[in-house]
Amino acid sequence: MSTATDEILEKLKSLTLLEASELVKQIEEAFGVSAAAPVGGMMMMGGPAAATDTEVEVQTEFSVILEEVPADKKIAILKEVRAITGLGLKEAKDLVEAAPKAVKEAIAKEAAEELKKQLEAVGAKIAIK
Repeated sequence: MSTATDEILEKLKSLTLLEASELVKQIEEAFGVSAAAPVGGMMMMGGPAAATDTEVEVQTEFSVILEEVPADKKIAILKEVRAITGLGLKEAKDLVEAAPKAVKEAIAKEAAEELKKQLEAVGAKIAIK
C-alpha cells in the first residue's frame, strides 16, 4: 500500500463507532453511493456484486417523435412520413395531424438520428426520446 492509504487506514482505526458511522454517511452523500450490501448476494470487493452498484443503464432503443408540423410544410412532411413508415395516405395523414406523435419506436440511436435529419430537412420539428 502507499503511504497515503496507510495514513488513512491508521486514522480510520482511531475513530469511534459513532464517528465511523458519520463518516460513512458523509461518504455516501458526497459520492452518491450506498454502503448497504446488495439484496440477494454478498458484497465482494471488485466482484460482480460490487460492480452492480456502479452500473448505469444505457438506453439502446429510441423513438422518433414528430413534435410539430408547420402548416406550410405539411404535404412535404406527410410524403416523408409515408416513405419512412410505409403507411398509406390516410394513416400517414392521421399520424401527421396527431402531432406530437411517434413516427418510429424502439430503433437504434443511429437510425433515429438519420430519421430526425430526414424529417427536419422537410420542415418538421422532431424529438428523439
